[in-house]
Amino acid sequence: MALIAVLPNIFIALTGVTSFWFGGTSLLIVVGVALDTMKQIESHLLLRSYEGFVK
Repeated sequence: MALIAVLPNIFIALTGVTSFWFGGTSLLIVVGVALDTMKQIESHLLLRSYEGFVK
């Protein structure tokens, strides 16, 4: 997580591009939301294919 937070600063230092508008905190939020969304989709798909006691 620390690497993701520092990644924009490393990118700016290596390339010299100062118009990079993603900060470390925003990248952490985006990654967290993407992981949570993937987890919710996976659980929804598992729920749809679960037959359990309904048989």
